[in-house]
Amino acid sequence: MAEENNTKPSNFIRDIIEEDIKNNKNDGRVHTRFPPEPNGYLHIGHAKAICLDYGLAEEYGGKYNLRFDDTNPVKEETHYVEMIKKDIRWLGFDWEDREFYASDYFDQLYEFAVRLIRDGRAYVDDLSAEEIKEYRGTLTEPGKNSPWRDRTVEENLDLFERMKAGEFPDGARVLRAKIDMASGNLNMRDPVMYRILHAAHHRTGDKWCIYPMYDWAHGQSDSIEGITHSMCDISFEDHRPLYDWFLDQLGIHHPQQIEFARLNLTYTVLSKRKLIQLVKGERVSGWDDPRMPTLSGLRRRGYTSEAVRCFCDRIGAAKRESIVDVALLEHILRDDLNKSAPRVMAVLNPLKVIIDNYPEGKVEELEAVNNPEDPEAGTRKIPFTREIYIERDDFLEDPPKKFFRLSPGREVRLKHAYFIKCEKVVKDDRGEIVELHCTYDPATKSGEATDGRKVKGTLHWVSAAHAADAVVRLYDRLFIKENPLEDEDFMSNLNPDSLEILTGCKVEPSLSEAPVGSRFQFLRHGYFCVDSTDSKPGAPVFNRTVGLRDSWAKIQQG
Repeated sequence: MAEENNTKPSNFIRDIIEEDIKNNKNDGRVHTRFPPEPNGYLHIGHAKAICLDYGLAEEYGGKYNLRFDDTNPVKEETHYVEMIKKDIRWLGFDWEDREFYASDYFDQLYEFAVRLIRDGRAYVDDLSAEEIKEYRGTLTEPGKNSPWRDRTVEENLDLFERMKAGEFPDGARVLRAKIDMASGNLNMRDPVMYRILHAAHHRTGDKWCIYPMYDWAHGQSDSIEGITHSMCDISFEDHRPLYDWFLDQLGIHHPQQIEFARLNLTYTVLSKRKLIQLVKGERVSGWDDPRMPTLSGLRRRGYTSEAVRCFCDRIGAAKRESIVDVALLEHILRDDLNKSAPRVMAVLNPLKVIIDNYPEGKVEELEAVNNPEDPEAGTRKIPFTREIYIERDDFLEDPPKKFFRLSPGREVRLKHAYFIKCEKVVKDDRGEIVELHCTYDPATKSGEATDGRKVKGTLHWVSAAHAADAVVRLYDRLFIKENPLEDEDFMSNLNPDSLEILTGCKVEPSLSEAPVGSRFQFLRHGYFCVDSTDSKPGAPVFNRTVGLRDSWAKIQQG
C-alpha cells in the first residue's frame, strides 16, 4: 500500500489518514461520506469534495457513504435528491448500498437531544430568533445568558416533548445546547439544536414538526454511520469545536472532522445560494443551463466526467484558500476531447460556392479521417458535389495582405478534397455577396497539386445538397469579471454576450441523427456537443463545449 501511495500526489489529508492507519486508529478503517443538502444541484466545487471523499476511501480499501443531510424540509425536494445521485454516478462513483439520509436518524437524534437535556447540557429557550441574535454578542463582546437558560431538567423535558407534539407555533421555542455564552467562538454560544417548523418533509411527511439544525445533525449522523474521516470545506473549521463537543458529551463514536479549502474558479460563482438566485431570477434557463458550473450544466455543455475528475485530482487538497484559473479546467477538457472527439465539418455562417467545371448531378464520396489522434477511430465518407457551402468569413473580395483564404483569383484547398479557385462573385441588389463561382483542379484530389504548386489556405465545407440544418449555440463565460463577487451585486457582472444562437447552420449529413450527448470537434470552430434537451431527430442543436484556443497551455509555455 505504501509503495502504491508514493505514486499519488501528496496532500495533508492523505498524511493524516496514513498516520491514523499506522497507529491503528479506528482499527485501521477508512470510512468517508459525501453529505449534500438536497436543496439544489451539485456544482464543480462539490465534484472536488466527491473526488476527495470517494478517492481516499477507494485508495485505502475503505468505504464511502452518500448521505443526504435533509434537515430543512422547506428547501429540500426529492427532485434534487435524484439529480444529485445522477450527477455522482456520471462522475463515475458508486456508493453501493450505502445511501443514507439524516432523516433516517431523526428518532435517534431526538433521543440524543433528550440525553443532553437530562445531563443539563441543553435547554428549551423562548427567545425569538432576533433576540437570540441580540443575546449572542459579537466577536469582541461576550454574549449573555437567556433568561430561560436555567430551567429545570424536568421543565425542559416537558417542553421539548410538547414541541415535538406540535403544541407550539413556528418560532415559538427552540432547543439550545448549554455551553458558554462568553466563548471566543460564536458557534459555542449556546447554539440552536432544534427549531419548530410545521412543514412536510420529502421523506418523513408530517411525522415531525421539529427539525434538527445542520450543526446538530451532522456530527451525530457521521457517528451513527461509523465515519472515520469527515471532510468538510474550510468554512466549517470554526464549527469543529461544536462538532467535537456534541460527540464528547454523548460519549459516542467520534469521527475526525478535517477541513480543506473550497474550490474557487475565475469568472465563476460557486455559491449555491447565488446559483439559486440565477435560476429563480431567470438569468439562466435552469440549473442545467450550459453556462452554469453545475455538473448537470457541464454535462449538457459537453464536459466529460474524465476531464472533471482529472481537474479535481490536479488541483488537489490544501488548507489555504486560493482561486484557480478556469483556463486550467478548459485546458484539461481540450486535452481529453482532442483524444476522443471525431473531427467533422460544420459551416456556421454559410456562403454558397458553385464549382462551374464540376459535373452537374455527380456525387463523389471522399474519405475523411475521423480523429488523427486516435488510430482506432477510422475514416468516414463525406459527399462532394458541384454546390457546396463554405464559411462566409473565409472569403474577402478585397483581402488584406496576410489573408490566406479565398478571394477573387486566389486558389485554396478544400479539406479532404480539391483545390478551388474563385472566378466570379455574385451579389444581390443591396451589394451583399450571395454566391461564388469557382473552378476546381481534378488533379488535386489527394490534397496536393501534381505540378508542385502550393496553397496557404485550407477551408472546411459541406455539400449543399446533403448538408443538414442545425442550430448552434456559442457559449462564453457567464461573468465578465475574474471575481464576480467583488461587487455587492454580483449579477451586475453577468456577461450580456454569454450566449449567441446561430440558426441556418449547415453540418455534415451524418450529424443530423447524432445521439444526444455526442461530442465532436467542428474543424476550426472548437468542440461541440449535441444538446440533451432541445435536440430532435433530424433537427440537432449543438452547444459549444470549449473553443480551440488554449490560453492555459500558452501560460505554461510562457
